Amino acid sequence: MIGRLIGVLAEKQAPDILVDVRGVCYELQVPMSSIYQLPALGQNVVLHTHMVVREDAQLLYGFYSLQERRMFRSLIKVSGVGPKMALAILSGMAVDEFVKTVRVNDIAGLTRMPGIGRKTAERLIVEMKDRLGEWGEEIDAPDFSSGGQEQLPTERQLSQEAETALVALGYKPAEATRIIAKALKADPEISRSDELIRQALRSMAQS
Repeated sequence: MIGRLIGVLAEKQAPDILVDVRGVCYELQVPMSSIYQLPALGQNVVLHTHMVVREDAQLLYGFYSLQERRMFRSLIKVSGVGPKMALAILSGMAVDEFVKTVRVNDIAGLTRMPGIGRKTAERLIVEMKDRLGEWGEEIDAPDFSSGGQEQLPTERQLSQEAETALVALGYKPAEATRIIAKALKADPEISRSDELIRQALRSMAQS
């Protein structure tokens, strides 16, 4: 079982990335919450991993923090929730936001994500509530980025990252472009991809 990878980020095409560990490249699927925190290509990265072995494939999932992996492992224990849906949930909202959503029984907050209907949302809330009872403080992951002042992305870069996230969540490219443009128009001060994607999902829920 592979529990952690330390290597160089070789490729990044959400939700797939490639990590070079001393000449051996590992292909992983990661949630958008982790994509946002990855360093630039060619830089060192540490990822906590979860491996799924099936008859037809061996799949490796990566997470920037232990907290994300812990939530992923809890989600896939829910009846009817597989790795793909668990990644979609972590891509659509931060771990702390998901915990709050479950604790306040916010079914609408879950159903605004593609692939999650009312019955699935209700099952998530029922089965996850007990598991979240002992949820501890957030675990910070080591930071191997450049360490310099964060450079804000251009509006075009922001849009592209957010559109990629929506496509990874199951939206069609044209629909993703329309949703992101609407969200930026509603709040032109947004400067982070994760904020933009959440604003876009909220606008979809209200439309």
